[in-house]
Amino acid sequence: MPRGRYSLHDPHDHAPLGEEHFQCAPGPSGWRYVAQRTSPSGDHTGSVDLTLDELGRPLRVELHASSWQVRGAALEGVTWVRTDPTGEHATEGNVRAHSFTGASPAFLVAVSRLLRLEPGAGAVRVRLVAFTDPVLAPLTLDQSWALLGRTGHATDTGPLVVDEYQVSELDTGEIRTVHIAGDVVLAAPGIELEHLESPPSSFAA
Repeated sequence: MPRGRYSLHDPHDHAPLGEEHFQCAPGPSGWRYVAQRTSPSGDHTGSVDLTLDELGRPLRVELHASSWQVRGAALEGVTWVRTDPTGEHATEGNVRAHSFTGASPAFLVAVSRLLRLEPGAGAVRVRLVAFTDPVLAPLTLDQSWALLGRTGHATDTGPLVVDEYQVSELDTGEIRTVHIAGDVVLAAPGIELEHLESPPSSFAA
């Protein structure tokens, strides 16, 4: 069960945004990721709880940030309920999208698992609902994902297979490179893997 820590920063000016302390593992239903988020000063700022089914679809997602809460799942596209800090008002949403995304590295793993791309197979377009910081506001966006390469690296604990993805934001034209090994993001714009206690888990085919 991988357990570790990501540091998060603004990909444009590199200002620190905090850290995400996580653990994740494949299970009978698919894959689960849980994390606590902290500010640069160490204060608790939120949490992430994401469960995927065996096909990479979101069985359940629960996010907390700035006292806002979102709970969602794949249902007629994706469906969610967003609750304000007072707990008095909740708004429901539904979009014909493939999955969710957000600031957490977990969502990069989730989309890669959903698409299951092969190197050289070309780019695939995917529609996602992003929950944006700091109040988890929903935003529907389209991305293009392509698996540029798959490289094996020898390590003390066995071979490590790293996938290099090109992720394009279709509304802005911004292009990012994302490196994922199993269920851990090794590097991506705004994300650095600072500590990992055990090797990434590998998904069954």
